[in-house]
Amino acid sequence: MASAVQAVSDFRSRKSRGLRLRDGVTVRFPAIMGVLNVTPDSFSDGGRFLDPDLAVEHALRMAREGAQIIDIGGESTRPGAAEVPAEDECRRVIPVIRRLARRLDCPISIDTRKAMVAEHALAAGAAIVNDVSALMFDPGLRAVVARHRATVVLMHMRGTPATMQRMTRYRDVVGEVATYLAQRAAAARAGGIAGSRIILDPGIGFAKQTSQNLKLIGALPRLCRLGYPILVGVSRKSFVRQIAGAGDEQLLLGTAAAVALAVAAGASIVRVHDPGPIAAAVRMAAAIDAYCDAGLAGCGKKTYRGPM
Repeated sequence: MASAVQAVSDFRSRKSRGLRLRDGVTVRFPAIMGVLNVTPDSFSDGGRFLDPDLAVEHALRMAREGAQIIDIGGESTRPGAAEVPAEDECRRVIPVIRRLARRLDCPISIDTRKAMVAEHALAAGAAIVNDVSALMFDPGLRAVVARHRATVVLMHMRGTPATMQRMTRYRDVVGEVATYLAQRAAAARAGGIAGSRIILDPGIGFAKQTSQNLKLIGALPRLCRLGYPILVGVSRKSFVRQIAGAGDEQLLLGTAAAVALAVAAGASIVRVHDPGPIAAAVRMAAAIDAYCDAGLAGCGKKTYRGPM
């Protein structure tokens, strides 16, 4: 119990200044993580940035538009996606990371679940490992993260991208996700990863139905009490399409609404495809949230009190 209380206290003290990375760079919260898929089959922009020149150009554009982190992935994790060999993943991402490391002022994240890919990416200039398997897929990844003193994102998912949408039955989705994330954070710390370098992600859209995604967004205050920064990825996902509509404008506005509510509920980082317009929603939500934290009349956080 004492360690949990200390973790919450540590997070509250870090929240005002954000996340300090291994090279001394501090990412201020709430932060925007821009998505760069160098894949042929990602659900939203697969194939658009396979060319390294186009990928670099897009990353620089996202940084100019307000992304404080660029998250680069060489393996699609959309529902039904097949595993990509580590060698192919490296061929896609490492040339892009090397070039961006010389030109970007903001940190680079590698979206991978494989130790080999993370090793090369961190050596090439990445500072964050974003692992959808929460260090479960590859037993060697935890040691790579610890040795490089990298920051790690631990995400909740059941099964694999190929099987996860057949594994969406929960008794209490919020409680089960919270328990899993707490356990994975403890395992990461036991493996030598400092608590200050851990970020948690509830895995919106990964082995979740629409109603479960909505419950998790509503329950972010409870997840924040685990004591770690929370990353939320809602951008262009199927539940946004189902609710807001599938047109470009509908997807953008639906994503912006979900992002704003996530930030107001405590999310430290939001992972999006469109940093420019989403940055306005983040700034607005953060400004309102700051006044709520100051205790102005009419504000006040909702507290999650159990399954919805």
